[in-house]
Amino acid sequence: MNGPDEWDGRELPDSPGERPRIPSPRSAAEDLGPLPDPAPLPVAEPDGPAGTSPAPEAGGATEPPVAPVIIPAPAGAPPHRILKSLLGAWALAACSAEETAAVEAHLTDCASCADEALRLREAVGLLHPADSLDLDPLLRSRVLEGCLGRRPARIPVPEWATPYDAETAKLDALLRDMGPAEWRAPVRLRWFEGERPVERETTVAGVMGHLMAVDGLVATALGLTDPLGTAAPPGAPDPLIRTETFWRAADEKQSPLATHAPWRDQSSALIRQVSFAGTKVAELAVPYGDFRLPLRDSFLDRAFECWVHAGDIAEAVDYPYEPPAAAHLHQLVDLAARLLPSALADRRRAGLAAPPQRLVEAGAPGRTLHLEVEGNGGGHWYIALDSPAALGTPEHTVAHIALDSAEFCQLAAGHISPEEAAAGQLGERDAIREVLFATASLSRL
Repeated sequence: MNGPDEWDGRELPDSPGERPRIPSPRSAAEDLGPLPDPAPLPVAEPDGPAGTSPAPEAGGATEPPVAPVIIPAPAGAPPHRILKSLLGAWALAACSAEETAAVEAHLTDCASCADEALRLREAVGLLHPADSLDLDPLLRSRVLEGCLGRRPARIPVPEWATPYDAETAKLDALLRDMGPAEWRAPVRLRWFEGERPVERETTVAGVMGHLMAVDGLVATALGLTDPLGTAAPPGAPDPLIRTETFWRAADEKQSPLATHAPWRDQSSALIRQVSFAGTKVAELAVPYGDFRLPLRDSFLDRAFECWVHAGDIAEAVDYPYEPPAAAHLHQLVDLAARLLPSALADRRRAGLAAPPQRLVEAGAPGRTLHLEVEGNGGGHWYIALDSPAALGTPEHTVAHIALDSAEFCQLAAGHISPEEAAAGQLGERDAIREVLFATASLSRL
């Protein structure tokens, strides 16, 4: 059987069973190029012999013949139908420069095309909603994560230094967005001493001087230049004394922005120094007056203080500020929880807390408080109550405290008092009170 495209003789005209013939498509006149403009209509000749006017009717006045007015098209302008066919492309901004100019010139003279062009442009607006020009705030972190995932850094930052690296970068971004007048904005610093809260008022420039002076303790421990220079106080390097020394030495005529660049250079130098040194310096002791911290904990301490004081600055200049990333916040909460047994012992020596109920050998389990920190960066910690060297265990738990991570950090920063902390409490009331006050005592200027 023949297929539909095979010759079987029925294609011939008038043949038996003749199939209907489908004519092939014909080319349009426009396929060979633009059609010529129609010729202008001829001007009507007056009746009568050439050069004479028609005879007037009887009793009527003679009127001259009126010839039709022919307005020639602008030289080189495409005809109406061509310009009308370009309106869709013009609305999509797909015309060439010459076509765009011709269409827009035509729209000033043709009302129908102008109306259609307006409707097409509104339809295109619905197809392409306006996009925000603001960059995604997470763009930088995603780009860096992608780059480091493909090609790890040749000299990575130690894990215990990454919170300090992140918080100093965030504070630097905040400072860059501030104007010169905002550097003189009053900032209220708060911390906790003994049994009462303490406040000190300074400016944004004063806060940055304080951060630079205390960061200088870490810098000198690593062999870097002390930002106080020859003005550094002798003896034990106390953070409060160093801060007041820096404030006294500050030139009142100097621009308040003068502390920004030195502080940022110092923080970058600290990150660079520990990145090159690696794990070799993690246990290096950094003196803080009457106590010392290993370098790994000192970097977490500086990250915590940088975040807290950045929040103080942001509050003073009415600027939104985000807490640390969850992984970094967990490291900061962990540092505070590990320091609580020593803080309890310091308060007992100062007569601010009750003596331990029983002596415990170093490394042996003793009475324990279960500290539960909820939210981002939270976790569970078991705080030894009777001795800093004792071991806190779930089996010896006598009390339980539950706090939100943000509130725990605010308590550790001295921004809220132990009585104000909204803590879920269970067990020995005295143990709970002593741990809350010990947490607040971790704060300082």
